[in-house]
Amino acid sequence: MDRILVISDIHGELDLFERLLKAVHYDPAKDQLILLGDYVDRGINAKAVLDKVIQLKGQGAVVLKGNHEDMMIKSLTMDDERAWGNWTGRNGGNKTLESYGFKEKDFIIPEDEAFIKPSLYSATLNGHLQFIQTLDHFMEWDDYIFVHAGVDPTTPIGETDPYVLMWIREDFYKNYKGNKIVVFGHTPTKILHGSADNHAVYFGKNNIIGIDGAAVYGGQLNCLELPNGVVHSVRK
Repeated sequence: MDRILVISDIHGELDLFERLLKAVHYDPAKDQLILLGDYVDRGINAKAVLDKVIQLKGQGAVVLKGNHEDMMIKSLTMDDERAWGNWTGRNGGNKTLESYGFKEKDFIIPEDEAFIKPSLYSATLNGHLQFIQTLDHFMEWDDYIFVHAGVDPTTPIGETDPYVLMWIREDFYKNYKGNKIVVFGHTPTKILHGSADNHAVYFGKNNIIGIDGAAVYGGQLNCLELPNGVVHSVRK
């Protein structure tokens, strides 16, 4: 492949995703596309983003699982009040369900009512759930590790709990000292830069590259091009 192109944290922003792929002139015959997770939640087009991701995977893209896919799976496959409330109420799962055609009355449970998990059926949603449950949590190559959130600096990645790979933050980016370059999303780059207005890709001195530009919050959707380190980005 001529280039490796890495994108993360799309969060239902289909227009930005398609614009970014067009801006980098993505060619599946020549480029290796790697998607680091968080395709759903908070943005309005999660269903369409997953349709696009499935198409891209069929063309050869590497597609990894993020913590928002993890929350989506747990909420829709388990009968767990805490998981349901956490996903739909605090982490944007409501926007994901709306993208499949459901209304608030279908999935919002009034506070004064006992929890009964809503019965939601969508053939497309079920197919998407099956897809995201098959996704890997990391991809390791000779010089790089690609992962949604990061790695445990004290544990070989193959022995690490997948939950850590989807959720870790400070323990990773402050303490990683490995030889391989870790490319990750999850933690907005404005936090890594220490600047509320800086959504650019973060190149850490400790062999980490953070690419989550907080696009769904008005930042930017980044694409890291490797091995040359060129960055492409789009905004609303």
